[in-house]
Amino acid sequence: MYDAHLLGPQGEKIAADYLSGKGYRILERNYRFRRNEIDIIARHRGVLCFVEVKTRSSDEKGDPLDAVTPQKQQEIIKAAKSYLFRNGGMDTDCRFDVVAVRVREMGQGLISSFTVEHVIDAFWAAS
Repeated sequence: MYDAHLLGPQGEKIAADYLSGKGYRILERNYRFRRNEIDIIARHRGVLCFVEVKTRSSDEKGDPLDAVTPQKQQEIIKAAKSYLFRNGGMDTDCRFDVVAVRVREMGQGLISSFTVEHVIDAFWAAS
C-alpha cells in the first residue's frame, strides 16, 4: 500500500500520456470548480472528453472503476458544466470517460510497472 497523495498525480500523468498516445489533445489537467475536480479534459475526434483517473496499488479498496460512484459522477458533471459555461462550449459534443491505472510495481516511490484500462463513455449526464 502506498500513499495516495503520491500515487494520484503519477497515475494522472500516466493516464494523460496514454491518452496523448491515442491521439487525444490534453486541454487541461486538474480543472477545479468549487470542491469538484476533473482530472483531465481532452479533445478527441471533435468530442470534448472529461476524464476521471483512478489509480490503485492493490485491490484492498476494490476495483478502481467502482470508485467512480454515482455521487462522484455528479461532482464531475457539475465541474464539466462549469467548464462548458466558462469556455463557451455548451453546444459541444461531450462524454465522460474513466481511466483506471493499476500499479504492478513501485520503485523508490515511483510507479515502474502498471496497466491502463480506459472506459469510454463510462457515464452520462442527465439532460
